[in-house]
Amino acid sequence: MKSLHIGDIFVPIPIIQGGMGVGISLSGLASAVANMGGVGVISTVGIGLIGNKPYHSFKKANIDALRTEIRKARELTKGILGVNIMGVLTNFSDMVKTSIEEGIDIIFSGAGLPLDLPKYLNNGIKTKLVPIVSSSRAASIICKKWKNNFDYLPDAFVVEGPKAGGHLGFKPDELESDSNNLSNILGDVLQVSKEMQATYGKNIPVIAAGGIYSGSDMFEIMDQGASAVQLGTRFVATYECDASDEFKETYVQSDLSDIKIIKSPVGLPGRTIFNNFLSEAEKGNRKPLGCKHNCISTCNPKTTMYCIAEALVQAYSGNMEKGFAFAGANAYLVDKITSVAEVFRMLKEEYLAARIQANLI
Repeated sequence: MKSLHIGDIFVPIPIIQGGMGVGISLSGLASAVANMGGVGVISTVGIGLIGNKPYHSFKKANIDALRTEIRKARELTKGILGVNIMGVLTNFSDMVKTSIEEGIDIIFSGAGLPLDLPKYLNNGIKTKLVPIVSSSRAASIICKKWKNNFDYLPDAFVVEGPKAGGHLGFKPDELESDSNNLSNILGDVLQVSKEMQATYGKNIPVIAAGGIYSGSDMFEIMDQGASAVQLGTRFVATYECDASDEFKETYVQSDLSDIKIIKSPVGLPGRTIFNNFLSEAEKGNRKPLGCKHNCISTCNPKTTMYCIAEALVQAYSGNMEKGFAFAGANAYLVDKITSVAEVFRMLKEEYLAARIQANLI
C-alpha cells in the first residue's frame, strides 16, 4: 500500500479509523490503530458522559474527558492521532480548542459544514484540518469559504458515501441513488482537489469512506484515486475497541436484515443495527421528559423520539435494551471479535490479493 501524506504528517498505512461515538472510539482503539501505522481517531461526541460520573458542568466534563483520552492515547502510542468533532455539537468550539491545546495531529469534522474551523489555528499550530463531506458541492463551498475568510485550504478531505454507519450527509431518498455512490462522489471531490492544486498549489488528498470493509474494497477505491480509506465498522468488533462486549456482540450477531436507516434526533438519516429500543422509539415509547445535556444544536427535545445521547451511552455500556448501535452497511459481515493487529493483517492480505488479481504485481 502507498503511504499517506497529510501536509507534513506521514501515515505509513493509508487507513484512518472512523470516529465513533458515544464512547466507541476512545484512547484504547485509537492508540491501537495508530500503533499499526494508521490514524487512530477519538470521537468527542458525548465524551464527558462516559462512565456515568456525576458532573456539575456538561461543558467542563467534556473538556476534561477529552483531555484525559488524548493524553491516555499519547501514553500508548507514538503514532498519528486524530479527533472527530461533529459540526452539530453545541460544544464544538470547546472540543476544537481543547484538541488543539493538546496537540492533536488531525481534526476530522462532519455532520455539518465546519465553515469557521481554521479560525482556531494560530501561528505555530501543526494540527491538520480535514472536513468530512458527501458531495463536491460541500467540498467546493468549504474551500471557497476557508480561502476567502482565513487564507487556508483543507489539509485533506474525507468523502463519505451513503453506505457509511452513523449519521449520513444525504436526504433519505438520496441514499439509493446511483449518482450518490461512493465512486461517483469520490471522482467529483477529486476534481475539486485537482482544481485547488492547480489554482493554489496545495495538495489535498482525498480519503474514501462509507461501506469499505475489505482489503479488496480498499484496493478498488484507491485504484480510482483515493489516497486512503476510512474504516469504522471493521474496527468495532476488536478487543481494543472501547465499547462493551455486548455492543460488539450486536455486530457479530447481526444479519443483513438488521441493518436499517433511521431518522435521528440530530436531523440526519442514520444507519443502525435495528433493535427493540428503536422499534419502541418509533412507537413513541421512548420520548424524553426533557433535555439533560443540550448537546446537539439541531435536536428539539419537544419533538424528538428519544434522547440520542442517553441511548448511545447506554449502548456503549452494554445496555442494548435502552440504546442501539450505529453501523455501516457491511456490519453483518462481522462474525467474530478479533484484534486490531489481525484486522490490519487481513486488510493487507486482501489488498495484496486484489492487486495480484488486477495483474499489478
